[in-house]
Parts: sequence; C-alpha cells; structure tokens
Amino acid sequence: MNQVEFIESLPVEFRDKLRNLPNKPGVYLYKDKSGKVIYIGKASKLRHRVYSYFQSSKHHDAKTNALLRHIADLDFILTHTEAEALILEDTLVKRYKPRYNVMLRDDKTYPFIRITNEEYPRIFSTRKIVRDGSKYFGPFTDAKAMKRLIKLIRSIFKLRSCKLKLTEESIAQRKFKLCLDYQIKKCEAPCEGLISKTKYLEDVANAIRVINGKSLEVEKILYEKMEDAANNLDFEQAAYYRNQYFLLKEFSSTQKIASTELIDRDVFGFAEQDNLVCIWIFNIREGKLINKRHFILKNKFGLSPQKILQMALEKWYIENEFIPDEILLPFEPEEMEFIHSYLDERKKKHLSIHIPKVGDKKKLVKLANENAEFQIKEYTLTLMKKDAELPKRILDMQKDLQLERPPRKIECFDNSHIQGSELVSSVVVFKNGKPAKSEYRKYKIKTVAKSDDFLAIREVVFRRYKRLLDEAKELPDLIIIDGGKGHLNEAIDVLKELNIFDKVSIISIAKKLEQIYKPNIKEPITLAKTSATLQMIQQIRDEAHRFAITYHRLLRKKRTIETELLNIEGIGEKTANKLLKTFGSVKQIKESSEAEIAKIVGNKIAKRILEYFNS
Repeated sequence: MNQVEFIESLPVEFRDKLRNLPNKPGVYLYKDKSGKVIYIGKASKLRHRVYSYFQSSKHHDAKTNALLRHIADLDFILTHTEAEALILEDTLVKRYKPRYNVMLRDDKTYPFIRITNEEYPRIFSTRKIVRDGSKYFGPFTDAKAMKRLIKLIRSIFKLRSCKLKLTEESIAQRKFKLCLDYQIKKCEAPCEGLISKTKYLEDVANAIRVINGKSLEVEKILYEKMEDAANNLDFEQAAYYRNQYFLLKEFSSTQKIASTELIDRDVFGFAEQDNLVCIWIFNIREGKLINKRHFILKNKFGLSPQKILQMALEKWYIENEFIPDEILLPFEPEEMEFIHSYLDERKKKHLSIHIPKVGDKKKLVKLANENAEFQIKEYTLTLMKKDAELPKRILDMQKDLQLERPPRKIECFDNSHIQGSELVSSVVVFKNGKPAKSEYRKYKIKTVAKSDDFLAIREVVFRRYKRLLDEAKELPDLIIIDGGKGHLNEAIDVLKELNIFDKVSIISIAKKLEQIYKPNIKEPITLAKTSATLQMIQQIRDEAHRFAITYHRLLRKKRTIETELLNIEGIGEKTANKLLKTFGSVKQIKESSEAEIAKIVGNKIAKRILEYFNS
C-alpha cells in the first residue's frame, strides 16, 4: 500500500487533520480508537514529520509498524521554537507514558543535588524531583563523592540548612533567632539579616559553578576578592576569602585529570549486545572528570543505534542545567540538526559536536564505549546471578512447562459466583514462589450479565493488563488461568489485542484431571501428582480461588444486610448505612431498644424498624 492509499484508508477526521497540519515546530500526539495517547513526538516541521510515517512500511522499524496499526486519531500543539517542542515532548511523555515511547532508564536510582527555589535557597541531596522551580544537578553515580561536594560547598559558602521560610519581610520583622549553625560558624545567619540577600545569592551562584565543575573560575573570583580586601586593609575579610580559596583548591586537586585541555565536554559511549543497549556518559569539566552516568535499554522495538543515541542526548540535556562547550559522540545520531539547534539555543552560542576519528578525543570516546560494553556484561551477569539464586522449584517449573524464562512473577486468575449472583474475579501474585499479598486484586465483573466464565475471564484479563500497560508497570513472567482450553483461548485473545502475547507466558489448569493447557499445543500436559511444579500451580490456583470466594462472600453478606434494612418503609440507603455504622450489624439493631434507635433515626422510623423485626 503506497502513501496515498494508506492515508485514504484512514478515518475522514484524521485525514482532514493531516492535510491541515502546518509546517511549523511543535509536538504531535497519536491516539488509538479509545482516545488514549499511544505515541508523542516532536518536529521542526510538523506536516513533513507526520507525513513521513505514512510512507512505505519497508522504511520503518518494528516499533513504527506496530504503532501504525493502532493510530486512529491525531492532535498537535504548536511551539515557537524547536527547543520548546523538545521540552514539551518530554513533559507530555512523562505525563501520558505512551506505550510506543521508549523510556531510557537507569538500572539504579541515583541522587541529585537540589538547590531550592526560595528567596534564600538551600542545598541538599535528594532522590525525588519536585517540579517547583528548584534546580537539580546530577544524577551522581558516586553518592559519597556527592556528599563530600555538598559538605565542601557548605564549608566554603556557609549556606543555610534550616527549613525556615525566609523572606526579606520576615527577616525585617525579626521572626527568627540565631541557631547553633551560626555559633559554630556553619551559617552566615541570613535569618537575622547578618548577610545581605545579594551576598547570599552570590554565594549560591558560586556554589552552582563548583557543582558544574567550574572550580577554577570560582578560585579566580575568590582570589581577586581576597586581594581586594587585603588592599583595603580589611584583613579579617581577606582571611575569610583566603580560607575559602584554599579549601576549594584542595578539593580541585583531588579530582581526576581526564584531559590536559581546560575544556568542558561530555563524552558519549555506546554498546549493544543481543537486545540490550547501554549509553555511557563522561562529564569532564576544565579537563577533570567530575561525574559519569549510564542508561540501560532493553531494545524490544528494534530501534536503530542512531535513534537510541538521539534519545539519550535529548534526555540528558533536558534533565541537566549545564551545557558544555564540546560534545564527543561515537557516531551521528538521528535528528542531529534538531539537537544542535536546541543545544545552541540553550547555550546561547554555537556548540561543538564531534565524532572524532583519531587522537585523544577518539581515545576518550573509545574509553566511554568500553565502559558501556562492561556495563552490559555486568548487567547480564547480575541477571544470571539472580537466575542462579532462584528457588529450585521455580527453575523446575521453567523446565517442566518449557518456558522461555524463569517464572519469577506469576499471576493467577479465578472467577467466583453462585447461581450467577455477584460474579467476581480475583488475581493473586506470587514472586519467587511466595505470595505477594499487597499486589492481590479483586474485580467485580461489570460487562457479563450471567454466569459466563469465558466472558468474565476475558473482561478481568483485559482490565488487569490494560492497567499495567497504562501505568507502565511490570508484566508477569507467567499467567495461570483457572479453567480449561476455552478459558485459555479467551485470555490469549485479550493478550493479542493488547499486543503482549509474545511478552508473557500463559497456561491454564483444568480442575477435574488437573491437566495443563498451553497455547498452540493441542494435547494437554499431564504432570505426576507428586510433581513439585504441579503442586505449586495447585497452590497458586487454590489461593486465587480462596481470595475470590472471600470477596464473593463479602459482597453477598453486604447485599443481604442492605436488602433487609431497605425493605423497611422510610429507610433509604443513606439511613441504612448510618444505622450499620452506629450499631455495627443488623443483629445489634434488632437487640437495641426503641430509644437507642430513635437517637439515630427519630421515633417514627425507630418504631417501624422494631415492628418489622418483631413481625
């Protein structure tokens, strides 16, 4: 199908939006039939970029081909510049978490340094980012080094650590008193106005320079201030700047030299193994290595290395305040012009982006590539180690059921009803062979009028995994359905509809003969009654049944209680709930006196209640 035929096959409203797209910077949002956002992208020319999706599928990767099958609607937002489009795209992706946007994540959570958005800012470490205008630096892979840096900054610049809401007005009104930090010379007491706001903010600015690796620049500032104070015979102030200068100089001498050139640069490395990709980043400031970071990506969509490198560059520079003078890359990423334009706009001058072929710069990129390769190997070894530490019965289950990977996380579904009333389902979760009760879920079936187990399984499986996908949560390694081949087929249809059939394993267990059914296999698997795998499956199935039955009984009991009270003339749902909340049960209401009941509902209704129960 060519581009024109493809576009003509789309809904009329969608075609109209396509034809009216402007060729300006902005963000486009693809939606599915239900109106859910499934992909967000940015473009310097919206019309040109969006139309490129509907060319021959031969030129698309697996992710784009999968995306095209589900696009049903389109929205777009115009921006003034390409840089605004990139930032808006990042914000919207974090809000909507679209299924087809690949998220680069670390395999660990690293801390940041936060400088608060206050009149008198504070500085501290955090792992939680709050979008309130505060500035964040990092993340830092070496937490100890980060803490030493914060300690140094507090020692040199004596920024406050208290949580007081300092404003010029509150300081003028003398609402606060000096604390111990001032007494031991760890704070300049802005709370009492002993340091001006201008001087305090100047210290904050110098602290930011040090965090960004610009210690030589700050050393020069402090040295000049020391000399000025000495020339003005203010020896006490000169000694103050001297102490700051030497503390900073001592710290600078401990940093590793990465280059003899006093330049700020970021070096990116790339490595790929099987379906794993690692991006490695060195941050070099004034020729010294101040930080390193990596991203691990499971490349399930088969993205090109150029696309992944583009995503890493965008993510890194959106999250970081500082833009270096030079960036070294292993190869050219996609949308190089877009990235260059965005970074130039942020830097307020032309940025140098190189793909070095020879010399010291090539050696730095090679070192970053080697670190990325090592990180992938370490990540793979960690996974293998986890597999080796798994309980034997998990590994036996993988072997007996011929699963692709060990079933670390298992989810089991069961239905419960009595003569079609209060049809409910449950899902229980087992991790490494043990129940994870905090993740159990119960469902009241909404779309099935009668006791149709097949449709109930279809509904609950859809609701469960639609939500996990929407919330970008972990899918199970194995799904167990309590039922036979028919129940299994219903669940398989749902998994295919959600595009996760190839991402999880699924089986069903029939109650009568305890036979196990698998997709695409006609004959069931029959395990020995003494088999540890069968016993574990039975244990999980019985737990799902128990959980469903418990919920079903609760609903029946609730319905019985409510129905009995609602049979009394003059009592509605609100009054019935009020009585149950006060007395605890219908039995207690029966045993209470008319006067006690009248305190809650009045004499007239109390009399009717007792007449009803006595009759």
